[in-house]
Amino acid sequence: MPDVLCLGIIVADLVAKPVTGLPPRGGLKLVDSIQLHNGGCAVNTATALAKLGFTAAVSGMVGNDGLGQVLIDNLVKAGVDTRYILKTDQAGTSVSMVLVDSSGERSFIHYTGANALLQAADFNATSLADTRILHIAGSLLMPGFDGEPCAAVLKTAKSRGLMTTLDTAWDDTGRWMKAIGPCLPYVDIFIPSLAEARMLTGLEDLSEIARVFLDHGVKTVVIKLGADGCYIQTRDASYHIPGFKVRAVDATGAGDCFVAGFLAGVLQGLPANRCGLLANAVGAMSVTSVGAATGVKSLTETFAFMNSSIEIQEGQQWQR
Repeated sequence: MPDVLCLGIIVADLVAKPVTGLPPRGGLKLVDSIQLHNGGCAVNTATALAKLGFTAAVSGMVGNDGLGQVLIDNLVKAGVDTRYILKTDQAGTSVSMVLVDSSGERSFIHYTGANALLQAADFNATSLADTRILHIAGSLLMPGFDGEPCAAVLKTAKSRGLMTTLDTAWDDTGRWMKAIGPCLPYVDIFIPSLAEARMLTGLEDLSEIARVFLDHGVKTVVIKLGADGCYIQTRDASYHIPGFKVRAVDATGAGDCFVAGFLAGVLQGLPANRCGLLANAVGAMSVTSVGAATGVKSLTETFAFMNSSIEIQEGQQWQR
């Protein structure tokens, strides 16, 4: 029984680093490495959850091609359930060219591929029978699924007693709240980045942004702030939780690993602020290695990192 079903985008990440600039037209620029990694929000979050010691499944679509099979094989090796991944002949597997600069910050060239074809009709509702949390991973990059179709799946999950969570990606098509708004009444925990939250609401202040989502029906709003940690707001409380200081090598997938850390806290029954602290730690550890979830360690190792990084009161050590 998977603890979390991650429904969303599946991507092959071609990570090049360090990229200090694009070559001139017709020219060439050398980098130290180019590596192929599993990527996409659903894959990254599920892989990080598995590394933390939880069970996870991925639901989504890849092309019927070599890249798609490599991604599935890698997920199997990582201990992730792949039985809900579909293959299509109508498009190739989605690919991102990830350009990582010397500070670890990333820029992307993205091919949506099979993710664009995913529709609610492709979703296997029996997958909801044996999981605790439905996590929609990568909203705004699934044009055939975003909006009302996604809302219908979330509504079904809620009717079956599941917790529902949702994160977003950058919307290059400009749909923003038109696509996300229908989903929010059926979302328990909404986890956008700060940039995405600002685009969704048109607001700057964190509390005001969170209030918009709460007024749409979300129970807990978690805004990812990158190196600055996260901001959490419910109807009763709010928290700004600072991030952990680490040497960033590659920030690819850090937000997805943050989500995995937050869900790991939820699965353990931790209060929202402790979930946020754990999420910050998992996100921070993820940026210390090349690849979306490569730097994520076991929950025991994550707790050790946290205990060595923050001032711990007597008797308040993080333990598994």
